[in-house]
Amino acid sequence: MKSDQVKKGLERMPNRALLFATGVTRAQMHKPFIGVFTSFTDLIPGHMGMRELERAIDNGVHAGGGVPFLIGIPGICDGIAMGHEGMKYSLASRELITDSVETIVKANALDGIVLLTNCDKITPGMIMAAARLDIPAIVVTAGPMHSGRYQGRRLDLVHDTFEAVGLYQAGKIGECEVRALEMEACPGPGACQGLFTANTMACLTEAMGLSLPGCATALAGMSKKRRIAFESGERIVELVRRNVTARKIINARSIENAIRVDMALGGSSNTVLHLTAIANEAKAGIKLELFDRLSRQTPNLTRIRPAGDHMMEDLEWAGGIPAVMFRLREFLKDSPTVSGKSIKQLVKTAPDYIDDQVIRPLDKAYAKEGGIALLFGNLAPEGAVVKQAAVSEKMKYFEGRARCFGAEEDAMKAIMAKKIKPGEVVVIRYEGPRGGPGMREMLAATSAIVGLGLGESVALITDGRFSGGTRGPCIGHISPEAAAGGPLAAVKDGDKIVIDIRKRRLELGVSAAEIKRRLKALPVFEPKVKTGYLSRYARMVSSASKGAIVE
Repeated sequence: MKSDQVKKGLERMPNRALLFATGVTRAQMHKPFIGVFTSFTDLIPGHMGMRELERAIDNGVHAGGGVPFLIGIPGICDGIAMGHEGMKYSLASRELITDSVETIVKANALDGIVLLTNCDKITPGMIMAAARLDIPAIVVTAGPMHSGRYQGRRLDLVHDTFEAVGLYQAGKIGECEVRALEMEACPGPGACQGLFTANTMACLTEAMGLSLPGCATALAGMSKKRRIAFESGERIVELVRRNVTARKIINARSIENAIRVDMALGGSSNTVLHLTAIANEAKAGIKLELFDRLSRQTPNLTRIRPAGDHMMEDLEWAGGIPAVMFRLREFLKDSPTVSGKSIKQLVKTAPDYIDDQVIRPLDKAYAKEGGIALLFGNLAPEGAVVKQAAVSEKMKYFEGRARCFGAEEDAMKAIMAKKIKPGEVVVIRYEGPRGGPGMREMLAATSAIVGLGLGESVALITDGRFSGGTRGPCIGHISPEAAAGGPLAAVKDGDKIVIDIRKRRLELGVSAAEIKRRLKALPVFEPKVKTGYLSRYARMVSSASKGAIVE
């Protein structure tokens, strides 16, 4: 065992003395040491209920014959960080989490790890660490939040708070309703109710085989989740004994399966960043074009908010990810999972129940193509991402005139002041991984556009990101970013921009020579942040097309 490095031999007497100080017994010195990495915090609704899951995992590790050690990992709630400088830290925190897990595992010679996570950047950060370390690992996601209720209708965070800001600004709802919605939209613990980034990543983690079947959609606070947590604790000890390391689970085949499930679900566009980064750590060697190729081949089977009216609780009752994978069984590649069964074994038989209204059969899919599309063109030579499942057919082709902003705050002021008009393309630049820095999500801006009734007449493009809750013709991850001299920096107010999602094109109606001339005339980009972690991050971060990894 790896932990023998700190447990065995006369020279390790001081090490053992310190371990005995933690309460470890002599008998436990011969058992696997398991790190239970928990991102519990009172600051994040998706994580505030993790104390009971920590206890269940702890008990499971003991029952399996291991020794659990609880280790805290930081986390950020993207919803709370949204719309101000805090969002600059969200994507950057992914790298901190990866490095933190690596550091603790290596420093303490742990034999295996359980990763207790839930929200947006914490889940991929932990998985990246597992892939980098290549030791036995299992992921427990804490589960989706239950829907809220107000006057007989179900509520979710994005539709009923972020978009409600625009509705209030447009005079469509009053202050009394605003106050009710903000109290009732998020009734308790769990990841926000739609197929936003947190829940999408939970689903893809299960699809990759890193979580036990049913984990992704088992709702927060339910005993099913506690049972999965206990079984995960038991299972990690067996994975250690059999030396089933993370890269035996995370490989090109399992990542391709995750992309397939992502396309079928119509998940968050952020998964392109995260799966690319995970693949990099796992040495899986996938390319950005793979996402679009699989999207063209994989039908879209669900319409969960923001793309439709269903929520994660509906997906759970409909059969969860096991049901989605059963529907996709002809597309999936065989690969090991932490359960001990391969993907092909898991999808061989149908779950007890599948709700066809929530998870459609292949021959009744919502769309022939998957939920995400990759666009290329003279505005995005290295690619851009759109959640096409959340774009109406009418808006899958759009021509408009550019309205340019150098920061999210400037765009938001114009949107809230009703200065954005139908037929315009809002261009928010210098918000990429380097330029932001941190590649902020633009959920506040996109939600305000929808709330103001402009969702079918205005588009938004950016080198920043969008939340999984974004809907409408919103193009993100434009690469190269403006701060790196990408063509987005050359756009001027009034320029014609063409968005053609069907043909996967994003074009600026300006000649190549003119783009080159404009870029040459621009001043050298001046970093927005010059001290602290974000300054270091900005100097080392790669393009979004590479997963915005720190190199």
